Amino acid sequence: MTTRFDRTRAAQLVRAARLDRGMSQAELSRAAGMSQPNVAAIETGTRTPSDDALMRLLQAADYRPSLAVEANAQEIVDAGARHGLRDIRVFGSVATGADHFASDIDLLARVESGRGYFDIAAFTHTVEQLTGFPVDVIVDDERRPAFLASTTMATL
Repeated sequence: MTTRFDRTRAAQLVRAARLDRGMSQAELSRAAGMSQPNVAAIETGTRTPSDDALMRLLQAADYRPSLAVEANAQEIVDAGARHGLRDIRVFGSVATGADHFASDIDLLARVESGRGYFDIAAFTHTVEQLTGFPVDVIVDDERRPAFLASTTMATL
C-alpha cells in the first residue's frame, strides 16, 4: 500500500494528529497495532515509517484535513496564485470542524480571466500533494448565482 502522505514529514504529521486527538503515544500505538517505542521513534524523526505504518498511524489518530490545511495554508494560497486562483475559501466539514480522516477538502475560489480547467486541475493536484487529502474546487464566478451562500466558509 502506498500512502498519500509525505513520509519525510511523518514526525510532524503523526505528532499533530495524536495531539489533536488528545492521545498518548501508548494509546496511539495500541490503536495502530504497533509498539510505543516505534511511535516515539517516528515522532522524533529517528525512524521513517513505511507507507503502511504511516497510514495506520494517521488513520488511528483520525488525522483531519483541517490540520493539513492549517499547516499548509500559505503554500495553498501561493499555489492558487501560480495557477490563477484567488480569494480561496474553505467550506464544508473542514470549515465547520466536522472533518475526519476520510473527509476531503472543499475549496471555493475565483479564477482569473484567461485561466481554465487545466489551471484548476493543476491547483487541485498541488493541494492534494501538499495535504494528502482529496480536494474539490468550486469556481466562484460573479456571473453565477451565489449557490453556497448558506454554507459556512473560512478564508485562507
